[in-house]
Amino acid sequence: MNKNLYFTQVITAISGGILMGLTPAPVQAWPLAWIALVPLWFLVATAKSVKRSSFYGLLWGIGYHGLALSWITGIHPMDWMGVPWLLSIAIALFCWTFITLWGAILVALWAAGMTFLNNLKFVLKKSQFNSAFSALTRVLIGTTLWCLLEAIWSAGSLWWSSLSYTQSPHNLIILHLGQLSGPQMVTAAIVAVNGLMAEAGMHYQHGRELGTRERGIGGEAEKVTLASPHPIVYLSLGIALLLVSHLIGFGLYSRPLIQPTETALKVGIIQGNIPNQIKLYPAGWRRAIEGYTTGYNNLADEGVQAVLTPETALPFIWEEQVRDRSSFYSAILNKGVLAWVGALGQEGSTLSVAEEGSTLSVAEGLGFTNSLFTVSGTGKTLSRYNKVKLVPLGEYIPFEPVVGRLINRLSPLDAHLVAGKPAQIFETPWGRAIVGICYDSTFAEHFRRQAAKGGEFILTASNNAHYSETMPAQHHAQDVMRAIESDRWAVRATNTGYSGIIDPHGRTRWLSGINTYEIHADTVYRRQTQTLYVRWGDWLTSLLLGLAVLAITVMSLR
Repeated sequence: MNKNLYFTQVITAISGGILMGLTPAPVQAWPLAWIALVPLWFLVATAKSVKRSSFYGLLWGIGYHGLALSWITGIHPMDWMGVPWLLSIAIALFCWTFITLWGAILVALWAAGMTFLNNLKFVLKKSQFNSAFSALTRVLIGTTLWCLLEAIWSAGSLWWSSLSYTQSPHNLIILHLGQLSGPQMVTAAIVAVNGLMAEAGMHYQHGRELGTRERGIGGEAEKVTLASPHPIVYLSLGIALLLVSHLIGFGLYSRPLIQPTETALKVGIIQGNIPNQIKLYPAGWRRAIEGYTTGYNNLADEGVQAVLTPETALPFIWEEQVRDRSSFYSAILNKGVLAWVGALGQEGSTLSVAEEGSTLSVAEGLGFTNSLFTVSGTGKTLSRYNKVKLVPLGEYIPFEPVVGRLINRLSPLDAHLVAGKPAQIFETPWGRAIVGICYDSTFAEHFRRQAAKGGEFILTASNNAHYSETMPAQHHAQDVMRAIESDRWAVRATNTGYSGIIDPHGRTRWLSGINTYEIHADTVYRRQTQTLYVRWGDWLTSLLLGLAVLAITVMSLR
């Protein structure tokens, strides 16, 4: 291949990924998502080599995920954890590189799959450009592959930047497609529109190269026209799909919220603003106890029915706070208002062991959980939710038996953090709640399952203190999607921002500042509706897969 052409294609692939990387916070240029995949599609659909195609996909993925997830470098510096400055940089770069490549591998596999299928002999029996059926099948295959890969990635423990979240929190209309089949429906619309736009460009270029050629016949030129549809057909289809998908979303977005007075729940939020540098040390403990106690008392005086605190707002074992009658626990007993408390729980059992005539209590398999507790006004713990999706390296070590001695957990906690079971139910005096702690917010299925089990409102608790404000903004965008998909009100409490109140249409009714101490009282409503996504899950990916197999079968028989 010509070196200049190869260089141009490399730049094209990276540039397309960077365009997609500009769609979430901090730039939030979300309209670019509807064209940012076009350059890669063009390269992949015309490539002859699967290896080269996957390389272009990898470059595009690096541009997208690398830019969108660059906030991960905010974990540096980690001197407050005793990590040397240079090692802190190395850890931050490793984390950034790892999560970028993890996302880029998805795109590389998509590109490789597209080229492999496109280059099959039965697809090219005539010409990859002279059949509208072939082009539309390519769009179907591309959309199916991307949705399938996102479904696989989101079923694992490392996931964040679905194409769907590029539209949140600004394009609420298209996000309402999530009520039909979850985030995959939004992703499918984005990929399909990009594919149709790319097909239009490919056919236009092919038409210029081969559509008209001159042959000298009696000194006159003869125009030879290809049988393929005009590029305007694909462009029109792309625009039509863009408009129709938004019209469907608008129809869902326009439905009025029915909110009976008896379903109202007045909640309070405390944003403690405890920097990570001090949070797990005595200075942070004292500030947390004082700040959350004061905030709780003030909100109780405002007449709230419940108070939500952030993830590990009190970085202690909650049972110890109860036993020692801490000032926060005493405030609950005094005011009598229920609190959802972010703290540490314990998992494991104890054995009584006799030693030299005395009895010792020895922990067996004891570990900590990152938990949210429902504490009644009488001080009784009514329910407990343990964080399900732990942050790799930050809260647990992947493949710990193999690499545990080589990788130090990026946390000053000496205990083993235990993940909660996916099937948890969180009961409250006002019915079941849907709960997510920090990283849980990324996984739509986690919220869908709880909504299907009767969850009537969403509670999310997060820390977010160790990143730039880009990460809290993207985190808020994730919770906006979860509120829309489940048709539920969401209450968000974070340590340093952004805390918020989100209605079932994804509209942010209140949003806190960043790196500020705030309290806020608001009213949300309990809902028992069930969207199509809540009832059936991600049915779209299965449907697309069936249609793609059918289309390929038909083409093979032509």
